[in-house]
Amino acid sequence: MDFSLSEEQGDLRALAREILEDKVTDVRLREVEAAEDRFDPETWRVLGEANLLGIGLPEEVGGSGYGFIEQCLVLEEVGRTVAPVPVWASCVLGALPVATFGTAEQKATWATPAATGQRILTAALTEPDNPHSIPLRTRAERTDAGWTVTGVKTRVPAGPLASAVLVPAVVESGPAIGVFIVDTAAPGVTMQRQRTTDKDSEGHLELDGVTVRDDQLLGSVDDGGEILDWLLERATVGLCAMQLGVCSRALEMTAQYATTRVAFGRPIATFQAVGQRAADAYIDVEGIRLSLWQAAWRLSEGLPARTEVETAKFWAADAGHRVGHAAVHLHGGVGIDYDYPLHRYFLATKQNELTLGGATDQLLRIGDELATSAASTSADRGGDIAR
Repeated sequence: MDFSLSEEQGDLRALAREILEDKVTDVRLREVEAAEDRFDPETWRVLGEANLLGIGLPEEVGGSGYGFIEQCLVLEEVGRTVAPVPVWASCVLGALPVATFGTAEQKATWATPAATGQRILTAALTEPDNPHSIPLRTRAERTDAGWTVTGVKTRVPAGPLASAVLVPAVVESGPAIGVFIVDTAAPGVTMQRQRTTDKDSEGHLELDGVTVRDDQLLGSVDDGGEILDWLLERATVGLCAMQLGVCSRALEMTAQYATTRVAFGRPIATFQAVGQRAADAYIDVEGIRLSLWQAAWRLSEGLPARTEVETAKFWAADAGHRVGHAAVHLHGGVGIDYDYPLHRYFLATKQNELTLGGATDQLLRIGDELATSAASTSADRGGDIAR
């Protein structure tokens, strides 16, 4: 496979890098980290004006009409600068599914303003003591006015900033799933800041009998499960794209440091053990890169990609863990000094590693699918023999 970028895609990535490296400086990050909401509105505004927030959205909702590959290119640059802007949450978790499955009214109300950054959207995919929301505990009951949604969601990305949240819920007592667009200002909705590795940028969402109209249901309850699977796959790959950016930049910083840090009269980069550790990290970064683009390409082509998505997340989690630790170790004490920027990359690798399931979770899922496939193949062969 050839995952080389086209000239247009290369220009797009260069534009995103230029904006983010110009705006997201160490000084600016310190200012944002000292604020309550951990959000950089100026960088968000500039990304919107450059049409980078709606890069993966269709033109009918005000997007640029590109695809998921281009969206991942922007997310990679967000990761490279650990930019405090909710591109992943608003563009991938929120606007993209609304633009894909929503009605014309839903697109105009939510996706179009999200394409320019006027609204921030997100999705609530995690529940307390139920990290992968399987099975869902949040419930939706049918009423004369529409639906009543009750439940608790944790670690909602950009939750405190969002004006609406996509909330998956089990419909009544049946197995059907509804994905509801819940206004965070609606009665019965409580969104509190939740302190995690990512500081205060995530939310703890409580839904206490929230009334949701029929026109706030995304798609229908008959295809809600498929919409949720669709969303989870793209959310996972988008997260892998950010992890690629985080890890590649952390490795660059480590290489630069190792060539200037002198010990015993020579740069530590010339020591064999340092070189080997850095080489292993380079291989890990390339593993993240290859598995990410394979999964992103299949999704962009509308091909089945479940195993490829899980493989990409395994690499992002497992290799990302190793790269983050290698970067800190090769920097020595300065690697954990809050006055030095590398600490942000270490925290970001951990956040991306564990969000939507760590390495072991991915291996278990891949194992289940391989076992199911093997059993199906064995049964088919048995039938052939019997015939």
